[in-house]
Amino acid sequence: MNFGFLDYLIRSTLAACALGIVACATKPVEEPESKGDHQTLQIRALPAEQEGVAPLDRESRLIADLLFAGLQALDADRLLTPVDESAHGRFQRVLAYDPHNEIALKGLQDIVLRYVELAEDASRQGQFDDAAAFLDRARFVDASHPAIAATSAFLNAERASGDLFFLLDGDELRRQSDEIQEEIALIARQARDKGAFFLISAPSDDLARWIFGVMRAAVPGHRLRGNIELAGRSGVRLRLPRAEQ
Repeated sequence: MNFGFLDYLIRSTLAACALGIVACATKPVEEPESKGDHQTLQIRALPAEQEGVAPLDRESRLIADLLFAGLQALDADRLLTPVDESAHGRFQRVLAYDPHNEIALKGLQDIVLRYVELAEDASRQGQFDDAAAFLDRARFVDASHPAIAATSAFLNAERASGDLFFLLDGDELRRQSDEIQEEIALIARQARDKGAFFLISAPSDDLARWIFGVMRAAVPGHRLRGNIELAGRSGVRLRLPRAEQ
């Protein structure tokens, strides 16, 4: 065996390893045990898991995954619960790695604004306890957000409005039952008798127009005045004339 050639081959391989040209074994290459004339030098490549990923790369990928999951949770209204799968929880985990991450910081502000929106909708429909609860959740995320104070003032004004609020059962509405039609008819007669302006809230335009159709049929010859809006829950609000409030 030409050990001079073997020494040259080993030195060349180690130099290539140092330059990153080839993958090298984790231990020095030893001379083969066999003394035969046809020996082959074996060089093991590092397994993929041993090559590893730089800690910074792993952290960047984790942050990206958390941001993606947080934005999905935000779209699905998983704002604070469940804790481990909520938008708030995931954005907070991002900020633990990167306190100045703009997407996570904006995500927290978007959570506040969503709760403010829900509080405003609930206030307009007379669901004052729900509205107050939404504002409490907004404060938990960022008590200093200016939209919270404005919406709190709006809630107080709606409470003091003196308007009449009627929450309609969603299951009964889907069935268009006789009971819900009679309930809507009673609301329409109150609107007529009090000269009230109505506001119908419903999850879809078709449902809101069906409610209006039932109201109109209940007071033939009387022109009801009002409007409709899309909201998560169905109900009717009667805005009473100032003299009756």
